[in-house]
Amino acid sequence: MKILILGNMGYVGPLVVERLRMSYPISTIIGFDTGFFASCLTNADFLPERKLDAQYFGDVRRFPESLLQGVDVVINLAAISNDPMGTQFEKVTKEVNHLAGIEIAKRAKEAGVKNFVFASSCSIYGANPGKATEISDVNPLTAYARSKIYTEKELRPLADDNFTVTCLRFATACGMSPRLRLDLVLNDFVACALSSKKITILSDGTPWRPLINVKDMALAIDWAITRSNSVGNFLAINIGSEAWNYQVKELAENVASEIPEVRISVNADAPVDRRSYQVDFSLFEILAPKHQPQCDLLTTIKELRIGLESMNFTDAAFRDSKLMRLKVLTTLQTQDQLDKNLRWNFEEQLLMSTL
Repeated sequence: MKILILGNMGYVGPLVVERLRMSYPISTIIGFDTGFFASCLTNADFLPERKLDAQYFGDVRRFPESLLQGVDVVINLAAISNDPMGTQFEKVTKEVNHLAGIEIAKRAKEAGVKNFVFASSCSIYGANPGKATEISDVNPLTAYARSKIYTEKELRPLADDNFTVTCLRFATACGMSPRLRLDLVLNDFVACALSSKKITILSDGTPWRPLINVKDMALAIDWAITRSNSVGNFLAINIGSEAWNYQVKELAENVASEIPEVRISVNADAPVDRRSYQVDFSLFEILAPKHQPQCDLLTTIKELRIGLESMNFTDAAFRDSKLMRLKVLTTLQTQDQLDKNLRWNFEEQLLMSTL
């Protein structure tokens, strides 16, 4: 089997590479990434891409079709990956997350790729009064969420007996990674607790968020690339666990239970955060009983604490550091490395590193 991972050098990608190399030791696994966050290694004992057969560098908006030759599975993780980046780079978010993803899927189908896995998001539910199932109305409130649901809609008609499409609607990611991000709610709370002994909740703490550890995201992708199409050539499915539906204030309280002497501050006067949704994951539990989330909340918090402590992390101003993805992009722009459309300011060419 030959597997191509798009956007493998971000937060989730290293865990996906590790999982797939363990599950398919003799398969050919290659990566394709623009390299925005390649230097953002955190607590990594070795370069995660060493477990690939080859790493290619390039922009998904100019994807070389030649890379699809002989590929059986495409996993699309490539994205402008959160709400703040989507707000600042809305046009690019549409180009990268939506338009480029659909174009690559079409080319993949033409090239004979059998399975296409798309990393979607539960954020498409936006504000939902009950537990969102796969047939619930979607209510995307941000450019990032809109890009995910638009891509899902255009992937659906591409699926057929020869091209299986799986859209994994992931809960909010969290947990330790060789390329850690701190612009995610649980990761942010742990970083605040360690660096300043204070967690400041900018909302009133009541919004609901489903979470999932990045290791369990990789586990779900493992399932998706070989899933049976008996439930349909196209499948959009919520990925997470019933036990991981939490209110924001509950997350902070759990962090404080693991890290002593932490104060929690709640902004009771904050405007209502419309992004509040609980999610039903029962379909995933039925279809993938052997690939259910393994990590619980307290274990994830502990792993984050240990990981950050081993990095000697003490930076109370971390929101202005390379551990925030938006900061990385704006710094590259300030250095005149990236233009306003997040294209590298040098002649682009396909670069390959055989690892």
